[in-house]
Amino acid sequence: MYKDKIQLFKNHSVRSIWDEENEKWWFSILDIVGILTESPNSRKYWSVLKTRLRKEGSELTTNCSQLKMLSADGKKYLTDVADTEQVLRLIQSIPSKKAEPFKLWLAKVGNEYIDEVIDPESITAPIFL
Repeated sequence: MYKDKIQLFKNHSVRSIWDEENEKWWFSILDIVGILTESPNSRKYWSVLKTRLRKEGSELTTNCSQLKMLSADGKKYLTDVADTEQVLRLIQSIPSKKAEPFKLWLAKVGNEYIDEVIDPESITAPIFL
């Protein structure tokens, strides 16, 4: 079972899905690329980056999955997603001043889930950094 959730990183939305069966988060790669690059066209940036990574022999693009996520038009579309490990590898491939703050944010998202499992009554609002 999957649970959709919008996480916030410095007022930027990051679409995410909690995969209960595998107990891990999936994050929208396009949202992350958009935040890290500040590119007006994160889809194009990701497309070019995928090509470059494949040529370099990276398995990141091979291991990425697609899940249906809510888009700006209110409909759900298949979107490239990455788990926490893959996101950290993606961050290494994008030159960005926001890389380190994003890694810290990612750690807090994981920690929030652990806290919820230990004490379900401690569930809080989405994370703001």
